[in-house]
Amino acid sequence: MDARATNLGLVIFDCDGVLVDSEPLSLACLTAGLNRIGADIDFATVRARFTGTAMPSIMAHVARDYGVTAPDGFVEAVKAETLALFDADLRAMRGVAEAVAAVGLPVCVASSSDPVRLRHSLTLTGLLPLFGDHVFSSAQVARGKPFPDLFLFAAERMGVAPAACLVIEDSVPGVTAARSAGMRVAGFTGGGHWGHDPAGTGLAEAGAARIFSDFSDLAAVIAAA
Repeated sequence: MDARATNLGLVIFDCDGVLVDSEPLSLACLTAGLNRIGADIDFATVRARFTGTAMPSIMAHVARDYGVTAPDGFVEAVKAETLALFDADLRAMRGVAEAVAAVGLPVCVASSSDPVRLRHSLTLTGLLPLFGDHVFSSAQVARGKPFPDLFLFAAERMGVAPAACLVIEDSVPGVTAARSAGMRVAGFTGGGHWGHDPAGTGLAEAGAARIFSDFSDLAAVIAAA
């Protein structure tokens, strides 16, 4: 793909729900964990409120709106349970490896996941070699999504101006963060958690210019960015 034709210098991929079909697994673990500590919240609400959100923001939300403060070790326990479930069931999105390999532009990952989970997911699914060291976590910035810090950090590390970046995101906080960073955004709805809204209405409303659900369409999405 000719970068001159798109005026793009970088494609930034979220990980969970974009590169790997992890959200149904991780959100189920989070819901069960929150229920154990007394938060009366169901899977649908967790999916709607917390998809694409970093754990510190999630726990602050739970404390504020549900009056539940997580006990010591709670976050670590949920992370361990999630990783164990990933080992058994995590899969890459269909066609993603081939699509990323064919992009023809620099690529990187910018995810709300902590660095251990992020690299674990990419290693399990065989995707890490596509990105090498160009894998960035919200743990590296002061504020996670929906703030723009992570995407701006990734662009700076990759040496590309924000206006020359296209972000591929599956969550409203992620789309909001990318738009706040001055980047173009496409919404991906091919993950298992998107059965409730396959058209990606929320992503479009948040600012995603195009919505797609199959990585066979990635080249066209980039060309149109």
